[in-house]
Amino acid sequence: VQLQASGGGLVQPGKSIRLSCVVHSGFSEDYYAIGWFRQGPRKEREGVAWISLRDTNLYYADSVKGRFTISRDNAKNTVYLEMNSLKPEDTAVYYCATAQRAVRFGLGLMPHRYENWGQGTLVTVSS
Repeated sequence: VQLQASGGGLVQPGKSIRLSCVVHSGFSEDYYAIGWFRQGPRKEREGVAWISLRDTNLYYADSVKGRFTISRDNAKNTVYLEMNSLKPEDTAVYYCATAQRAVRFGLGLMPHRYENWGQGTLVTVSS
């Protein structure tokens, strides 16, 4: 499966940006969820949010809850991450990935639960 993340860039603190993750092979029934992850400078990769492709489940990391919104457009085979009230600590390379097995709550934020990864898109939050 090929995933393509895009939408990153330089944004000022407090502003917004929207990332997109296109699954070129389509939203296959083989995949339960798509997750967004990020890796900041000198940091480990961490889960940001995930959304199920089969039901209405989704989940956010505490650090982004209330500021980020994950959504999907089945017709476009695309998952979005709307990022609001951005902070300098949100600076990172953002990745999307697919999970074949069902995930729940915080387990869906663990990178090892995901098999296929796209290339990252860099988000820099700075004035």
